[in-house]
Amino acid sequence: MGYDYVEDGECHHVEPLWQPDLHSINGTTELSFRDLMELRFVRAFVNAGIGLKAVRACLAQARECIDSDRPFSTGRFRTDGRTIFLQSLNDSDDPKLLDLRRKQFVFGDVVAQTFKDLDVEDDTVTRWRPYHGKGSIVVDPARAFGQPIAAASGVPTIVLSDAVKVEESLARVAALYEVDRAVVQDAVRFHEELAST
Repeated sequence: MGYDYVEDGECHHVEPLWQPDLHSINGTTELSFRDLMELRFVRAFVNAGIGLKAVRACLAQARECIDSDRPFSTGRFRTDGRTIFLQSLNDSDDPKLLDLRRKQFVFGDVVAQTFKDLDVEDDTVTRWRPYHGKGSIVVDPARAFGQPIAAASGVPTIVLSDAVKVEESLARVAALYEVDRAVVQDAVRFHEELAST
C-alpha cells in the first residue's frame, strides 16, 4: 500500500502510515477499532491544520516514545493546530507534553485538551462517542462487533434509525426497543448526518 508520486520527473514511493490489523477482503480494506482510532486522530490533526508530512513525522516519534505501532490509540495526544503533543506519564498536577515535531517538552496548560469524545481506560482508547461526543451512542469494539450502538441498550443505531423510517414514530420505536426516545432521536440524526457527508 502507500502511494507513489512524481516530482521533478522522478518517481517516489511513500509507505502507508501503518499496516491495517485486518487483511483485505475481496480487495477492500478492512479496519479494526485501533485502525479506526488511528485514522480518526490523523484526520483530526490534518483538519486542525497539521500537514500530513508533519503527522507522519510525529507518528514515527510517538511510536518510539510509546513503543507501540498504534500510538494514537493510547489517548495521550493533544493538538494546538500547529503540532501534536504526547502527554507524559508522570502523575504531577501539571503533566508535561512532548512536542513531537520539535522534540521538546511544554507544559500541559499551554495546550487545550482535545478528543473529548473518547473513553480511555488503562491508557488505551476503549470507546468512541461519535455523535457530537454524546454518551447516547458509542462505538465499542467489545460490543456489537464495533458498530455504532445505543450505549445503554446495545441496540445498533442503524436498526433504530431504519425502524423510525418504517414506523414513522420515534415514540413507537422507543417503546418497541425499550430505548429512551431521546436516544432514538440521536440515532436518527446520527445516521442522517452520516448520509449527508
